[in-house]
Amino acid sequence: MSELMKRRALDEHPCFSGGASARWGRVHLPVAPNCNIQCNFCNRLYDCANESRPGVTRRLLEPADALAELNRLLKRRSDIAVVGIAGPGDPLCDPGRTLETLRAVHANHPDLLICVSTNGLNLPGHIDELADAGVTHVTVTVNAIDPHIGQKIYASVTMNHRIYQGLEAAQLLLSRQEEAIVGLKQRGILVKINTVVLPGINTDHISAIAEIAAAWGADQCHKA
Repeated sequence: MSELMKRRALDEHPCFSGGASARWGRVHLPVAPNCNIQCNFCNRLYDCANESRPGVTRRLLEPADALAELNRLLKRRSDIAVVGIAGPGDPLCDPGRTLETLRAVHANHPDLLICVSTNGLNLPGHIDELADAGVTHVTVTVNAIDPHIGQKIYASVTMNHRIYQGLEAAQLLLSRQEEAIVGLKQRGILVKINTVVLPGINTDHISAIAEIAAAWGADQCHKA
């Protein structure tokens, strides 16, 4: 990432800079249909008037259609600084679709910032590909750094066609998240940690997550 892009990455991403939210817009391209983790709290609604967060969408797009939609939007809006992929599943559960989209966006719009939001399970194996596709920001959702708490959050984790449950699932996810975040920082990619606060489960665990994430090298932590 060039020095100019690094400055823009810090100043123009609404999720990473409070000041940017008043000046710059973002668009999420819904090309990732599936998820490799079943969270006990998750309800991936497709179309709801009360759900406007990243990852919720009315319809899925094919990678080629996503680029066409982006092109149409950019003709109408001059304030779009960031293109992201956040769902509705996990972007790296279907890495081929996500990477095809990212490469097309970067090739056609090299000045746009590109971000991915993921649970981190499949992230370690795709860091170089993401960097080469122009990704500047990655958000990793880390809801626990104690597997005994994690097993209360995750019903199952699927990796390499094998389903993990309980403590084993939570331990696997945590180890992959640590590997991913350290690897992203080695490639100079900005990393934000997103934590879903679950009353009675991880409420008293948030500060510990932030401390560990900082030790891994994460740039920011956010709770929702």
